[in-house]
Parts: sequence; structure tokens; C-alpha cells
Amino acid sequence: MWARTICVGLLAFTVGLIHHLQPDIPEAALEYLSSSLQSLSSRQTTAGPSLEEALATAWDQLITAPSRHWGKVAVGVNACVDVVVSGVSLLQALGLKPQSGGDHVVLSSQEELAATFLHYMQRGAAAERFYSDAESFQHISRTAAQNPGAKHFVGGNAALMAQRLASHPDIEVLLCGPVGPKLHELLDDRILVPPASLQEQDEYHLILEYKAGEQWGSGHAPAASRFIFSHDLSNGAMTSLEVLLSSLEDFQPQLLVLSGLHMMEGLSQEKRASRLNEAAVALSDVPTDILIHLELASMTDGDLMRGIIYQQVFPLISSLGLNEQELLFLTQSANGPHSSLSAWSGVPDVGIVSDILFWILQGTGSEGSRLTRVHFHTLAYHIIATIDGFWGNQVAAVAAGARVAGAQACASPTIDPSRVMLKSPLEFSTSQMETSSTARITAKEPVAVWSKGGVTFHFTPVLVCKDPTRTVGLGDAISAEGLLFSESKAQ
Repeated sequence: MWARTICVGLLAFTVGLIHHLQPDIPEAALEYLSSSLQSLSSRQTTAGPSLEEALATAWDQLITAPSRHWGKVAVGVNACVDVVVSGVSLLQALGLKPQSGGDHVVLSSQEELAATFLHYMQRGAAAERFYSDAESFQHISRTAAQNPGAKHFVGGNAALMAQRLASHPDIEVLLCGPVGPKLHELLDDRILVPPASLQEQDEYHLILEYKAGEQWGSGHAPAASRFIFSHDLSNGAMTSLEVLLSSLEDFQPQLLVLSGLHMMEGLSQEKRASRLNEAAVALSDVPTDILIHLELASMTDGDLMRGIIYQQVFPLISSLGLNEQELLFLTQSANGPHSSLSAWSGVPDVGIVSDILFWILQGTGSEGSRLTRVHFHTLAYHIIATIDGFWGNQVAAVAAGARVAGAQACASPTIDPSRVMLKSPLEFSTSQMETSSTARITAKEPVAVWSKGGVTFHFTPVLVCKDPTRTVGLGDAISAEGLLFSESKAQ
């Protein structure tokens, strides 16, 4: 209370001093400062809810179930066991010392692992890499398993999305992926796993987490995130894709959720091209009344991304989920809007993001694209963009995705206003390529909506967990939650 009183006094003194020294200052500026003073003063005397609490309450009122929900959802194809451990702790246990950070597309040694981990830790950005040396990976895995803080969780985008979807009691979920005994034990009992997906050994992925402010050598993490790596051959070859597609006739889902294409980066270029082509041919046989959602993940190979965008996958899907790293790599690979941008600086600019989303929904240059919905999620905010006439209940969908992000990161069943904070802009331009409008967020209207060229955008902030318990799987939970509250008008 005393701190707020001091702030109010300092602001009042500042307003008076500015007016005395600069009598010609525009009235609008003085009015803005005065209104800020009045706002602070009123907060001092009125014990109202915080903005975080008000936003969470407003979301709860906006999040309503769709009039029709998905009865059956088939999910595939990457599934594994995540071994979650402190990244710095594991690298220290391996005897590695921080050197200069550098990004490696494929990891072939512990030194390359350390350099790439540091590269992304310094940026507070998530990334995923294939570790090519099987013997070295086994040694790292054993060291990680012996770490006192190591934990085992359901892993893989498909399995994580299946877990979230299965939390809805009225939805039947089928998961096709390489499911070993440990993963089968961890999965929700309501998830159906066909016998052809069961295997004797699990695939393990190592998740190196770090906290905001954590240091390793000269590296300093601006935000909490994680670095993922594996030597995963089953998921890399997408061995369960045919099992998934052959199950559709008997299971008869309304929605097919597909992920794991990024795992093909572990294959040789020739095998990768061949497998992607086989996957595209198989997907083209999916009945058109089954909508397909594709969940992207961290990628580094531009040829693979271009193959997905153009002739092979994007023309077949209806919905897409991705984060800021994947969005930027997508536009860079296809020479799309803002492709000259090398990296995001802080919170991704909303106008730039919406320009790229609009381009994606315009077909990204591919013929006959069915893509009508994109769910973009970053730490500070979410946007769902849809082509008009195809999707409903997207205000609820984007709010539900943001709500689960704040709750799950804090390992809490609901939003705890004292444990979260806003990092999102509350006022922003909706485009950086053309004359645009300014959108605003308030406690009473936490979802901003605007339209452009037959595309409608829904934006809402995220209440970021101050001390996240676990960052892995947030994107998958977000996309799954958004799908749970989405209603397709095409069915």
C-alpha cells in the first residue's frame, strides 16, 4: 500500500513538473498522465480485482461448449515417454562445461548438445533436435534417469493431445503410435490403443528444462522453456501412420489429429522425401467428411517444410496448430510475409503474426487447399484465425486455450491470479503490411476480434505462470483444448 502511495505521489509531482517546464506540451499528453494518476488513485481506494483475476473471470463467462462436439477423435502418430530433467543439472552430470552457444541441426556429440542447448536457453526458446549417435544417446539417457529430479511423463505431440482430448468424458479417443509398456501405463485408461500400435520397448525423449533467470556459464534464460532431443527411429519413420489410417474405417472419427512430421528430420534426405510422399498419398485417401488437424513442432529442414506446405500435406488438412518458432520458420521456408525476419525480438509482434496467418489461410500459393483454421500460440498470447463460414465458437476456443496454458504451466486445476502475470500487449496494430486497425483488450472484453479479406481473427492474452512447474506439452494441451471448444460448420 505504501509503495502505491509513493508511486501516486511521484506521478503527481512529475505531471506538475512537466507542465511547469514545458507549458506547451500537448494537452492530450497531460490528459493521459492525469488519467493515469486518477486510475492509480482510484485503485488505492478501491479494493477491486487485479487485471489477471478479472481476465480469468471474464474467460470463464466466455468459454461455452459448442452446440456439437466431436464424438470420436483419432490421434497419431508420435508417442513416447518423456524423461524431464533440469538441463543444466544433466549437462553438469555429463561433465560438460558451457562454451559459446551454437545451433546444430542434428546433434552428433555431447559437445554439440551443450552448444545447442545454450543457444536456445539464451533466447528462452523451445527447440527439438535428433541425436544421431545411438550409443552416446543411451549413455545420456542413463545419466538422466539417475538424476534425483528426473520424472517420467506421457510424451509426443500425439499422445499428449490424446491425453487432453480424453479428459472430455463424452469423446472417444483412439491413439495410434509406438506405445511401449511404460507409456501404456501412463496413458489415460479411456484412450483406445489398437494392438498393432503396441511394442515391446518404449521410445524415450529427453526434456531439458530451465527456469526464467537460470544461468549456465555466461548464458542467461530470459524465460522458462525446454530443449528436447531423442534418438527415436519409430517416430522418425512414422511407422504408425498406416495403422492410424487403416483404423479409420472401423473407428469412424469426425476428427483426425496428426502430428510427428518433424520427426522425419532424423531420416536421410532420400528416405525423408520418400516417406513424406507415402504419407501424403495415404492421407489423400482419408474421407473428406473427416477433418484433419495438423500439429507442427520445431523443425530445421526447409525442404521438409516446403514439402509439407505445398504439394503434400497442407492441401489435405482443415486445421493447423503452431507456435512462434514454427510460424517464422514456415514463412522463411516458403518466402512468405516477413520472411526476412531472422528471429523474434521479445513478444512476437501481433501485426506480423496476423500477416503470416492471413497468408497461410490464403493458400500459401498451393492449389486446392482445404485449410480453414490456424491456432497460433506463443507465451504471451494466442490467435485463432479462420476463414469465414467454416468454424464456430472460436471466442470460447481461443479463451479456453489461453486458460489451460496459465493453469497447466502452474500445475493448477484453475488460474491462480497471484501466480500469473500479463506479458501481452493490450493494444496493438492488426497488420504491419498495410493500413490496419488498432485492437484493444480490456478486463471486460478479453478477446479482440477483427476481420480481413474473409478471414476472422480472435486474439486473447495469456496469463503467464511466474514460476512454471512444467513447460513440456503446453502447446499440445493448448491446441487440443482449442479443438475441444471448436465447432465445425462443415459437418
